[in-house]
Amino acid sequence: MQSGTVLSAVLENGDTIEYVYSANAPRGGMKHTFFTPDKQFAVQFFNDPRNAADPRIQDRIRTIVGIYNPTIPESEGGAVGNTEKTAGYFRQRFCWPVAIVRQPQFGIVCPTYPKNFFFGSDASAVLNLTGKDKKSNWFTGKNRKYLAPAERGNFRTMLGTAIGLSRTVRRMHQAGLAHSDLSCNNVLIDPRTGASVVIDIDSLVVPNKYAPEVVGTRGYIAPEVLATLGMDAGDPRRALPCVQTDLHALPVLIYEYLFFRHPLIGPKIYDPRDAEHDDFLGLGELATFIENPNDTSNRPPDLGVTIHSLSKGLEELFLRAFVGGLHDPSERPTAMEWERELLRAWDMLVPCENPLCEKKWFILRDDSTAVCPFCGTRIRSPITKLIFKSELRGRKGVYRDKGEIAIHDQMPLYDWHVYSNVHNDEKANTDISAYIAYHNGMRLLVNKNIDGMLSPSGRLVPKGSAVELKNGAAFKMTGGENGLLCEVLETRPN
Repeated sequence: MQSGTVLSAVLENGDTIEYVYSANAPRGGMKHTFFTPDKQFAVQFFNDPRNAADPRIQDRIRTIVGIYNPTIPESEGGAVGNTEKTAGYFRQRFCWPVAIVRQPQFGIVCPTYPKNFFFGSDASAVLNLTGKDKKSNWFTGKNRKYLAPAERGNFRTMLGTAIGLSRTVRRMHQAGLAHSDLSCNNVLIDPRTGASVVIDIDSLVVPNKYAPEVVGTRGYIAPEVLATLGMDAGDPRRALPCVQTDLHALPVLIYEYLFFRHPLIGPKIYDPRDAEHDDFLGLGELATFIENPNDTSNRPPDLGVTIHSLSKGLEELFLRAFVGGLHDPSERPTAMEWERELLRAWDMLVPCENPLCEKKWFILRDDSTAVCPFCGTRIRSPITKLIFKSELRGRKGVYRDKGEIAIHDQMPLYDWHVYSNVHNDEKANTDISAYIAYHNGMRLLVNKNIDGMLSPSGRLVPKGSAVELKNGAAFKMTGGENGLLCEVLETRPN
């Protein structure tokens, strides 16, 4: 058949979809892919006809397209509890199958990746990347230096990428699913914006129902899976991909996003006589975190910036993931824990005052010695933090800490900075509620869209007006129900 021929496929619901045949169709380990004429969808068929005819594979895909699907509302057959809002949110973060092909053979239909996950013609003056998808190792590996500066993003956008991925994995795990091959190949990222999308969804593991079809990708396979790979598939001692193995791959990716290096690949030699076995041991049975505080045998001499430059919460999670949890899956932090701590770190981001700093931002860990860990620039300007507190139910005037943010000029604030019962997740409204403005030496909180904001003296602050953020000031973000108390704390770095 000639490439370019337009063919028609019949879906399980009786509809038809056209796709363009190509003799050189992209071919992965399990499937090959054709595209619709408008390139809005990919039509994928199995390489092996036996897989296409396997009733277990067909049943798995039907449940993934239907009752486990976070990208369509529950009212339309999607995941339990899913609304149109949350479905729309996760449609941007999963490349989730949308339909099943019945003829000419069993297959699936997936949306194609958004355009920002493909390299443009100006991505690199050295590498021919035009049209290639943005697998994350382009940005975290050695080829990063050949990318145009605009493609590389900065520390803030990479932290945003980590937040988005942890939230996506959390949603998948909440549904009882595991990806089984979470890796640089199956997570596309756009560091310019901090966006990410998880792909290759049709091989998800449903615990106690659908076993994994793939082991994973080198560097992201959990050590226990590698260590037991030689055992028979039915051996109860053999570890298979599951939620706990995703919880190894997730922090590997997050670590790579933040440091541009792999957390386990260091100078240590595990088998000097056999390079393949050395690699097998170094990522499996004998894997050692390059920042392990108790075992420095795998630490590179030029390690540079470390997890100590992050928030204390993130440092603790990395130690749990790659020290205690490296060989004990039960100790690994959950995706929800990663999401929560990454969000807390996001709130403590401050801009580096060095205009030549490539990273542009860093996490404020100690406001008494605010130094950019990436370029060494010491922050000289006063640092202002807003401390949010929520009133205990039934105990008027008694508050507990709800979070804090380090402010900067033009910083937006949202509903989760205003109300104690709103959380920064896929359900939250993302319209800006207020913003920070530096003006004539003053730090101001400008009310953009909050009803009932009060000044420190208790007066109403109408929309469009501002509160000056003086050290020690305290005021209610809104006098309405669930309004947060905001306290201002200013420090001058040493």
